[in-house]
Formats: sequence, C-alpha cells, structure tokens
Amino acid sequence: MTDDSALTEAAREYAAAYAAHYSERDLAMALQLYKKIIASQASAREAGYSRTQVQNIVNAVVPEQELLDAQMELALVRLEHQIPPGAGSIPVAPLESELAG
Repeated sequence: MTDDSALTEAAREYAAAYAAHYSERDLAMALQLYKKIIASQASAREAGYSRTQVQNIVNAVVPEQELLDAQMELALVRLEHQIPPGAGSIPVAPLESELAG
C-alpha cells in the first residue's frame, strides 16, 4: 500500500526539480532538488526518476574521462578496504574548495 500524500509531495518536488533543470536551466538547483527527493522520498517512483536526471546532468557537465577516473578511484578504495558490494557508502574526504570556504 502506498501513501498518496507522500506520492503527491514527491510529484510536487519532482516537478520543481524538473522545472529548475529544463525550464530555468539551473543545473545546480536541479541537482539539489533531485538529491532531496532521493533522500526524503526514497520509495517514491520520483526518486528513481530523480536518479536518472542526476545521471543526465552529471553526464552533461563532467567529462567522460573524469567520470571514469572517479569511478575507478571509488572502486579501488572499496577494494582496498574490503568493503563488500551493497555495503553503505564510504566517507569521502572533503574537496579542497569545501575546506577553503
């Protein structure tokens, strides 16, 4: 059984994220809104749509080689620390830009 109010909220949030993404072309805002949906409405179908939209934005703004390098680094860290597939996320060091500001 699904909670209709949660689906309605998820749909409303997704519509706002989609508008930021495609109408306003504010990719940073769209990413934040999609991220919120994924975190707060994880079981709603809009969370799945949001994951796809995040991938669309990532693929549009991050060069392919940079994505591959990041994926390889993540895989190596997990292998080095013997973190099994499906285990929770690992702590990531903050970016230099985050440390400065």
